[in-house]
Amino acid sequence: MLDGHSAGLLLVAAHAGGFARSRTLLFLVRDAGLRTRQTALDVTRPRARVRLRDVEAELLGEDGADVPGALAAVGNRAAAVLACEAVGAADRALERTVEYVGQREQFGRAIGSFQAVKHRLADVYVSVQAARSAAYYAAWAAGQGEPVGGLALAQALEALRIAAAEGIQLHGGIGFTWEHEAHLFFKRAAGDELLFGPVHRLRAHAADTAGLFEGREVAV
Repeated sequence: MLDGHSAGLLLVAAHAGGFARSRTLLFLVRDAGLRTRQTALDVTRPRARVRLRDVEAELLGEDGADVPGALAAVGNRAAAVLACEAVGAADRALERTVEYVGQREQFGRAIGSFQAVKHRLADVYVSVQAARSAAYYAAWAAGQGEPVGGLALAQALEALRIAAAEGIQLHGGIGFTWEHEAHLFFKRAAGDELLFGPVHRLRAHAADTAGLFEGREVAV
């Protein structure tokens, strides 16, 4: 879990009641049990493994409350926030790449003047702007209770991955050095997909939630 090695309190969703009366309840855990910090690809998002065994926990809410529904609502809002963050990172990666290709020269001219480079950056720009629109809508829809955060997050993570990859490529040899800042965007893109994605599963979940393919036959 994120920041599990330093969290003072844990909010834990756990099954209770056995097989016959299985239900999901929320507990507040103050004694976080055994914590082990793990190595993460993106060091700005530290992760840890937390093992809970024979720890005291405080029940939150009433028995019978719709905990899965509440968690889904929180997840939707969190996805909308993460989509906005990913869009910001993708936009910054694109900005830094555009700045670099305007300075780096080959054959006596800036590589940003080559049509092939312009086309690649134009594709990144379109992807970022599409993700921005999705993130804006998700932020608005979160207040209306519409579960579109995951779909916006998928769009934003894809845009960030594309912007990070093109940034490394267009920075040339220096972009492939592990110490260059282009890899910070790459690590964030890859790390976020591992934590919150992958993109195709986010989209598949959104399609299932909307019932997009229910009761329809597909002719081949």
